[in-house]
Amino acid sequence: MTLFEPAVFGALQLSNRVVMAPLTRTRADDEGVPTETMVEYYRQRAGQGLIISEGTWPAAEGKSYSGQPGIVTPEQIAGWSRIADAVHEAGGTIVMQLMHGGRVSHPAISGEPRVVAPSALAAPGQTHTPVGKVDMPVAHALTLEEIPGVVEQFAQAARNAIDAGFDGVEVHGANGYLVQEFLSPVSNIRDDQYGGSPENRARFAIEVTRAVAEAVGADRTGIRLSPQHNIQGVLEEDDDDALTTYLAVAEGLAPLGLAFVDVLSAVPTSELVQRIRRTAGAPLIVNSGFGSPTTRDEAEMLVSEGWADAVAAGRPVIANPDLVERWRQDAELNEPRPALFYGRTAEGYTDYPSLESVRADA
Repeated sequence: MTLFEPAVFGALQLSNRVVMAPLTRTRADDEGVPTETMVEYYRQRAGQGLIISEGTWPAAEGKSYSGQPGIVTPEQIAGWSRIADAVHEAGGTIVMQLMHGGRVSHPAISGEPRVVAPSALAAPGQTHTPVGKVDMPVAHALTLEEIPGVVEQFAQAARNAIDAGFDGVEVHGANGYLVQEFLSPVSNIRDDQYGGSPENRARFAIEVTRAVAEAVGADRTGIRLSPQHNIQGVLEEDDDDALTTYLAVAEGLAPLGLAFVDVLSAVPTSELVQRIRRTAGAPLIVNSGFGSPTTRDEAEMLVSEGWADAVAAGRPVIANPDLVERWRQDAELNEPRPALFYGRTAEGYTDYPSLESVRADA
């Protein structure tokens, strides 16, 4: 098996095994509607075997960042439909990441009166709002009566994504947002059926993913996990507890028959990642590049040696829309411009040159 071979993940047809990782870029308009600049950005990157969209909110209460898109209103659905059409016309496959930010938000960002989480705790640090930097607020702890409604928000968002023409969806269960907030014994201090034991803390992730799979088909559903990533105050520092928790998640997912499981980990060959893979029984996408960008050699090794079925890359895809072709030829790469990762303009977004244009100008 090589990085450049096609793959089939459930109902998803991948032309190669290079995946565009989900990447927050904050280019939506003030109403969370995707812009024409976003259409061009995703179209340029359709050569990746699979595009996973930026985290997209399933409810205004789950919006984490100004400029982040949603998948709730008719206008948002129509905006995303233009993106799906552009990617398909360019021969690509695209799934939408459904991201509820949980306590990583602020009323000044979401326009909602509160932020929600498993427990009444604030995320550490500050966030950027339209009126400046402010402390993260203490979250409202979701009640047992409220949790089914949040689960349904994910399911309805998944239906909306499919209505917009997406090939599938990914539940964002990583990076310190709502789903992972339930998994950590630090951010989840509940004493009911959603807290305490690893099995209880795994319950919400399983319920959300099951509801999404029932809404749009398990063969069009994936989940992203970042075990022991320890970010945004969602700490999983006890190795035994983390292993037990994530195996509980994987055991809950196994009967669903998911299209894929997507794991962000600095060490994708670790026992933890590989046991999640074996237990969940779904194709594995790995992404090792949070601390440093994923390289071609690493991606090729992970697939050819059987550690993963596909490899997700972030910064290399930001800077190189045609990354697959560059990696295939072992060609030179554009350097990313981190100062422009987040913004509201095309600069540093759609203006990275293709290999063809670079060589034409040489």
